[in-house]
Amino acid sequence: MDVSQRYREAWEGFWSATSDAPGEAIWDADPSLSSGPHSELLLPYVDTSLPVADLGCGNGTQTRYLATRFPRAIGVDLSHAAIAHAHRADPDGVAEFAQLDLVDAEAVAALHERIGDTNVYMRAVIHQSEPEARPAVAAAVATMVGERGRAFVAELTPASKEVLQQAAQGPGGPPEKLRRVLDHGLKPAGATEEEVPQLLRAAGLTTLAGGDTALAQTEYLPDGTRIDLPARWFVLAPSSAVG
Repeated sequence: MDVSQRYREAWEGFWSATSDAPGEAIWDADPSLSSGPHSELLLPYVDTSLPVADLGCGNGTQTRYLATRFPRAIGVDLSHAAIAHAHRADPDGVAEFAQLDLVDAEAVAALHERIGDTNVYMRAVIHQSEPEARPAVAAAVATMVGERGRAFVAELTPASKEVLQQAAQGPGGPPEKLRRVLDHGLKPAGATEEEVPQLLRAAGLTTLAGGDTALAQTEYLPDGTRIDLPARWFVLAPSSAVG
């Protein structure tokens, strides 16, 4: 299975039109607001001798931070343009980056074969994936963790769509960074409240910990309030490892 051509082109178009400046993508928050605190939630459950794979890494901001917490960090993304951003932002090779379609089960299995069981970081990928592709994205997490790895997954909830709709209806229309997301046909907060945990269970993953959170964005409302999007987080293990 592969993602649709429309979806692939939407992401290539978005990243090709985005500059290398930090924070240019609306979700490109500083790690102190994202992978930093997320790591603190994940680390109590992991074998820290294992590498970490950042699935849907975008321009690699979070991957580079994760490389400071794990012995090896590999970021993968569907978009070739995103991976090009990631390489340019990491001239010293702190992390590794590769183009990968998470829906391509053979390609995901090949990556797992190459690096072995790994811890996984995945922030806000399932919610914006095409509905028919979401089970495969969840399955990619399970493939990568294998038996020994653990995963941190954070996904927007439907309440985020309301926040974004309110932001888009401001007097000047959508803020610039949100407008670029919408202009490229990307659809945030598309998954239902129960869909994400159901997909993770169906993929053979068990939730060890979880809760409500908000994913910080790099865009602001006209009154200067930062846009924070309601989300849920999960720390996951293969069901076979805890059954």
